[in-house]
Amino acid sequence: MIKLETRGICKEYDDARIIEDINVQVNNEEIVALLGVSGVGKTTLFNIVSGVESPTKGQVFLKGEDITGKTGRISYMQQKDLLMPYKTILDNVTLPMLIRGYRKKEAREAASDYFRVFGLEGTQGKYPIQLSGGMKQRAAFLRSYLFSKEMMLLDEPFSALDTITKSSMHSWYLRIMSHVKSSTLFITHDIDEAIYLSDRIYILTGRPGKVTKEIIIDSKRERAEDFTTSDTFIHYKKVILAHIKETGYPYD
Repeated sequence: MIKLETRGICKEYDDARIIEDINVQVNNEEIVALLGVSGVGKTTLFNIVSGVESPTKGQVFLKGEDITGKTGRISYMQQKDLLMPYKTILDNVTLPMLIRGYRKKEAREAASDYFRVFGLEGTQGKYPIQLSGGMKQRAAFLRSYLFSKEMMLLDEPFSALDTITKSSMHSWYLRIMSHVKSSTLFITHDIDEAIYLSDRIYILTGRPGKVTKEIIIDSKRERAEDFTTSDTFIHYKKVILAHIKETGYPYD
């Protein structure tokens, strides 16, 4: 089942075309990466998919419904955790539910059930400053999930973390997604991250940005500990690097 689909998305600013003819799909319970260099239009596409901006041309569909230009239908997590420092973690993650009309007590009770699942048990009454970077990202993921359990957009969600924490968060995220069975479209410029996390990868290149290659990662979601050093992983990385080189845009 197709959960999210974009058809022929184009966007122009002041007669400059940023992205052109973007067609991507995310199937039910699938994790899909948008991989490309900075400035290729990945975030512009996310703004359109989330309804924050309207496309110059094209449409966005969620489970077959045209949601072009409509906000509040898809969860959108940006690079920074954006947790409010003066609110507890429980009150931070329940904000989307309050926006949707839940009463505070209802929202707190519903959200509390997920703290154990997301590895946040015991943090409910703490404030963001009291948590590590990884724990704050977990809270941000939970907040995004509570906003829309079906479909999440993640804009470089691990970019602010150090290498060791990022590796741990990658494994954690795959476990969580297998448990909650949500669908994800995420932005990254990290090739290793795209391969490790994704079921499929769309590569965006060029000016304006276009999808120039789709890669299916033929490997189980439950990645083995040595997956990143396996011949399979290295093969995918070589294919991606070769494609990017062929487009004429050096990878930064």
